[in-house]
Amino acid sequence: AGPRRRVVFSPGEAKAAIVTCGGVCPGLNTVVRELYRCLTRQYGVDAVYGVRNGYSGFKNFDRDAVLLEDRFVYEIQRQGGTVLGSSRGTIPATEIADALVENGITMLFVVGGDGTMKGASKIDDEMARRGTKCAVAVVPKTIDNDIPLIDFSFGFHSAVEAAIPLIAAANVEAASCPNGVGVVKLMGRHSGFIALHATLASGDVDLCLVPESDFELDAVLDHVEAVLRKQGHALVIVAEGAGQTQMGAEPKYDASGNILNEDVGLWLKGVIAKHFGQAKYDADPAFAGKKAKPFLVDPTYAIRAVPANAADQVYCSSLAHAAVHGAMAGYTRFIVGDINTRLAMLPLDVVVNRRNVVAIRDRMWTRLLFSTGQPPFEAARGEDFDDEYCDPEPLYRDETASGGCTVSFGDAPF
Repeated sequence: AGPRRRVVFSPGEAKAAIVTCGGVCPGLNTVVRELYRCLTRQYGVDAVYGVRNGYSGFKNFDRDAVLLEDRFVYEIQRQGGTVLGSSRGTIPATEIADALVENGITMLFVVGGDGTMKGASKIDDEMARRGTKCAVAVVPKTIDNDIPLIDFSFGFHSAVEAAIPLIAAANVEAASCPNGVGVVKLMGRHSGFIALHATLASGDVDLCLVPESDFELDAVLDHVEAVLRKQGHALVIVAEGAGQTQMGAEPKYDASGNILNEDVGLWLKGVIAKHFGQAKYDADPAFAGKKAKPFLVDPTYAIRAVPANAADQVYCSSLAHAAVHGAMAGYTRFIVGDINTRLAMLPLDVVVNRRNVVAIRDRMWTRLLFSTGQPPFEAARGEDFDDEYCDPEPLYRDETASGGCTVSFGDAPF
C-alpha cells in the first residue's frame, strides 16, 4: 500500500464520501479525519462528504450527508465513538448506487466489519454493472479483532488497554473478601482476542473462557474451587460469546446478521454462587462461614467507547492514507491493513465471510494456559480441531500476529 506515480482522478473530478457502519470502536474518528485530510491536503479533492448514520444515510443523501471541512474534523481524534454516527442493517445496493451516481461520488470509503464489507462488495458490483467510475475502499473495523489475515484491527489495542483497570478492580473486590470470585465479561462474540490479550496483559487472571475453547462446566468449577483453596480468591475473564452451548442459548440475530448472545456474565456468576452454596461446603473448613461470593464487572461497551490510544492513532492514520492512495490510483473493492507488519491492500473477497479466531493450538493460547493455570478444557473433552477448525487453504492456515487463524462461515442465515 502507498502512493502511486499515476492517479486516475483529477482534483476537479474526484468527489468522495465516507461512511462508518456497525458498532463503535476506538479510532473511528481518527480514520474519518485522516481520510479527509489526505484527500484534501495531498490530492486537492474539493468535495468530501461524511454520510451520517451508516448505510441508512444514503436513503436521504441531501439530509444525512455533510460536506466535511477543517472545522468539522478539528480534534475529533480525541473523541470516542464516531462523529458521523452509525447504524446496523442494510439497504439495497441499488439505492446506495443511486445516491452515489446522483451526487457525482467517485470514491466511497467504508469503515466497518464483515456485514459492512459484504455491503461494500455489493455496492462495487452495482457500480460496475452500471459502468460508473467509482472506487470502493474499505478500512476494516472490528473491536473483536476478527478480520482475517491482517495483524490487528484498529482500536483493538485501545480496548484491551481500557479493560485492564476494570480487571484490576474486579481482582481487588475478589481479594477483599473470603473466597471472592471476580467475573469480568468482555467483548468477543465469536473471537475471544480481547479476553486473551487482556488476560495476558493483566497477569492476575485465574481463568479465561473464550468462544473458541469449549468446556465442561464441572471442569470450570473444579478449577475455580482449586484456585480458591490455594489463594482464597479467584479472577475470571469471560468473552461474551463463550458458554452459549452450556447455557442452552437459542440463536438470535440483529439487523446486520450478527448473533445476539445470552448474557454469559450473569449466567456464570449465578452458576458459581449456586455451586458453592451447596450444603456440602458448609462443613468444609475452606468454605464454612465464608461461602464463595462472585462479583460481576461488565465493561462490555465501556472499553469500545474510549478514544484511540497513541499506537492506534498512528495505525488509524496509516490505514486511512493507504485507503486514499489506493482509491486515487484506481484500485477498488479492497481493504487495507498490516500484514506481517507491512501495510498492504487486500482484495475484499478474500476476507468477506471469513473470520479471525483464537487458535487454541497456537503458542499464544498456550502461554495463557500457563499464565492462568487452567487446564486445556477442549483436550480434556478429547477434541482436536487441528484438521477442521482453521481454514485449510494455505493463504489462511498460518497463525496471525494476534494468535489466531481463519475460519470460513458463509452468509448470514437470513
